[in-house]
Amino acid sequence: MILVGMLLLPGMAMAEEFHNLGLTGTERGIYTVLIFLVAYGFVMTEEFTHMRKSKPVIFAAAVIWAHVAILATDAGVPSDELHKAFEHDLKEYAELMLFLLVAMTYINSMAERNVFEALRSWLIRKQFGYKQLFWITGIITFFLSAVADNLTSALLVGAVVMAVGADNEKFVSIGFVNLVIAANAGGAFCPFGDITTLMVWQAGYAEFFDFFKLFIPSVVNFVVPAFFMAQAVPSGQPLATNEEVVVLKPGALQVCFLFLLTIMFAVSFKQFLHLPPFLYGYYLKIKHPDVENGTRFDIFNKVKEAEWDTLLFFFGVVFAVGGLGYIGYLELLSGAMYDGLGATTANILVGVISAIVDNIPVMFAVLNMNLDMDLYQWLLVTLTAGVGGSLFSVGSAAGVALMGQSNHKYTFFSHLKWTPVIAAGYAASIFTHYLING
Repeated sequence: MILVGMLLLPGMAMAEEFHNLGLTGTERGIYTVLIFLVAYGFVMTEEFTHMRKSKPVIFAAAVIWAHVAILATDAGVPSDELHKAFEHDLKEYAELMLFLLVAMTYINSMAERNVFEALRSWLIRKQFGYKQLFWITGIITFFLSAVADNLTSALLVGAVVMAVGADNEKFVSIGFVNLVIAANAGGAFCPFGDITTLMVWQAGYAEFFDFFKLFIPSVVNFVVPAFFMAQAVPSGQPLATNEEVVVLKPGALQVCFLFLLTIMFAVSFKQFLHLPPFLYGYYLKIKHPDVENGTRFDIFNKVKEAEWDTLLFFFGVVFAVGGLGYIGYLELLSGAMYDGLGATTANILVGVISAIVDNIPVMFAVLNMNLDMDLYQWLLVTLTAGVGGSLFSVGSAAGVALMGQSNHKYTFFSHLKWTPVIAAGYAASIFTHYLING
């Protein structure tokens, strides 16, 4: 029944607008901004505090909307209008969450069928050289992140880099920087490759195939820094390992096919009943039990293993930013950035900001500014918000996750020394977008 919610996609529209309260100068309004900043400070320190990032933003969202209600009551706003504003944010989150839940369930199902383990095993056994592995893992991550999120793609291929580079710390360090860039660039040109791209598509500012105009700029964003970093990749090849051959479980290829088929239907039809993953999961459960481990395939276990912390983080972000927007802060920010600097400069700045602050709240804020931009500018902000996080290791979920996976071989400062060439790729991708789509 959860997957039936895909009937809503991709129909999210920002047409239902509400007049904001215009109370940005009040003490209560300023207090809500401080609450959001403090909450996001906890999000940025998740690596050290080990507090799940969903907790502070959900708390902040609750506090912000409590103050919004008080401000609206004092301003004499009818309760019906306040209720509609809240429902508007709820609808936006529901459509985003349902799409992500479907994608995460598929990815978990493919992982359970050994699809990604088989790929890792094959790469290790082929005994490629370090320079070959640098490019192979980067290219795989680039295209994988177009259908899976950048976090999943980076972690899956990161396991390969760690396995083949266990005896070479320098290769792991450079390889992980390459994976972060590739994961963020690959998600920018596909509507479901990155959360921010998905948000722009759902909001109706660009059609599905419009995003593929960003393919070449995304390739440039990946290739330019990769070319310079490849010069520093050590020569030679990893030591031989006794890697066992990983065999695909029954139904693995069929699950991959159903994933692609579901995406095709989601794109082609606004109304599509998502029964195939459940029906095929039931077939696997009955016909192909895991005799060795005494378990059966259960689709609800795959739903359970979805990144619920991430989904709830989106919930907090959507409602916190929505509450600030209803008070009037997004209109204030829009005037300062887009009216004051111009659309192009502001959209480039969005990418730089997303290197420090997660691109999801940044993009959600942009979408809620009700900006009047053409397709070129919407594609530009989609590109910059997607790839800007590569400038620093903490700028994207992929970078943060790989820092935790690398056993201190990949750190903030090992990434920072490559920031100049990453910035060159960032500038080159924007220029390429201008040449092709401007």
